Amino acid sequence: MIDGPYYVLVLMGVVGTGLVAGVFCGFSTFVMRGLASLPAAQGVAAMNAVNRAALTPAFMLVFAGSAVVCAMIAVVTFVVWPDEGKAELLLGSVLYLFGSFGLTLVANVPRNEALARLEPGTAEAATYWPVYVREWTQWNHVRTLLSAVAAVVYVLALS
Repeated sequence: MIDGPYYVLVLMGVVGTGLVAGVFCGFSTFVMRGLASLPAAQGVAAMNAVNRAALTPAFMLVFAGSAVVCAMIAVVTFVVWPDEGKAELLLGSVLYLFGSFGLTLVANVPRNEALARLEPGTAEAATYWPVYVREWTQWNHVRTLLSAVAAVVYVLALS
């Protein structure tokens, strides 16, 4: 059984990965649909504003902080190598670190940066906007699922 500070660390992993999954789920299920329904110039401007607002300390603490916690769980698991839950602890860490945090860096952030370089009212922005929404949302579905599965796998390690 996982206990003591290690239990608290894994519990922090459950909460962090679950919170991130919830944020991503909100984007996949209604935020992106709402933005996609706007005229391209308004959608581009709104999404750029959302992307800037996402860089607040509160969200970054949850998003990047969860990556730090997941990395710590993986390291501690390798050091302690518990009899119970080691596969779940390592899997949860990998799912979040690569499937959520890493995927954000290689799939969503480059699209955000490309969108930020466009002037909202231009033909180029109007052409890119539906492509952006489709691709960004597809990758966001994956991040949502993998973040949620990471949380579930961590819970399984605790049970």
